[in-house]
Amino acid sequence: MTDWDERFAAGEYPRAPDPADVLRAYEPEIPDGRALDVAAGTGRNAVFLADRGYAVDALDASREGLAIVRERAATGGLEGRVETIQGDVSTYGFPTDAYELITMSYFHTLDRFADLTEALVPGGYLFVEGHLRSAASAPSGPSDDRYRFAANELLRAGLGLTVLYYDETTQERPGDRRRASARLLARRSTGGRQSYPARPNGERGDA
Repeated sequence: MTDWDERFAAGEYPRAPDPADVLRAYEPEIPDGRALDVAAGTGRNAVFLADRGYAVDALDASREGLAIVRERAATGGLEGRVETIQGDVSTYGFPTDAYELITMSYFHTLDRFADLTEALVPGGYLFVEGHLRSAASAPSGPSDDRYRFAANELLRAGLGLTVLYYDETTQERPGDRRRASARLLARRSTGGRQSYPARPNGERGDA
């Protein structure tokens, strides 16, 4: 049993964490289809996307985490929309041109970024969020900066895509725990003039 298996089995990690707020805000503007949730954990994004009508592949190395994903999907009547895949993200063979949407929350891997991009269909969307290195105390997340993004590091990784949203923020969490995060939403598309999804407040921009 891996460390994450033990943490999931012991209930140290939420069984039903909320989906990423940026993903939830922009999802209505993203085309339906097939989605991949990388390092799915207990289904933070996978179950949410299945509930929104996507056919979701939930990829994680933890058997315990994926068992919780399946349980949550069954409880919500979503069994037919979620396929769990046990695999190591660092070595997993991502298919090409397969997904309308790929999400990855709080798993640090920049060396697979090109593979994630190629797994998107043309026009597909990539959402990534992760822990950020911060001068202020940020007790939530890994203690080792190797597993945190440096300033603008995630943004630079996404510059081969059309960047639709990016931020670096510190959020206050229950128990006086801060989380410093970087968040990127981008699309696999090129060209000087493009259409852009509406902002959550209803505004729309054009290139």
